[in-house]
Amino acid sequence: QVQVVESGGGLVQPGGSLRLSCAASGSLSSIYAMDWYRRAPGKQRELVAGITSGGSTNYADSVKGRFTISRDNAKNTVYLQMNSLKPEDTAVYYCHARSPLRDFWGQGTQVTVSS
Repeated sequence: QVQVVESGGGLVQPGGSLRLSCAASGSLSSIYAMDWYRRAPGKQRELVAGITSGGSTNYADSVKGRFTISRDNAKNTVYLQMNSLKPEDTAVYYCHARSPLRDFWGQGTQVTVSS
């Protein structure tokens, strides 16, 4: 079993920055990738960024150049650095861990971009 817990959300003005953290615990040896998803009000959940155990990353076109995903293996933590935030980035952000048998989701953290 794997548990993932997000933190770092909050209210920020347009153009500001936030860093989300996802702390993973449990049987982590089976995890081969971790992602950040988001769900905005009235919209479907979408993939924001992902990182594999080998360090390869991918990003949604809407966040390329603004968001950076990274990992600290010693802390079993994945980060999402979000810069130049826009109102359309407002959403609940979820951490997602992938294993061959199943996926694991966190509870989510709210990010609100508003003046």
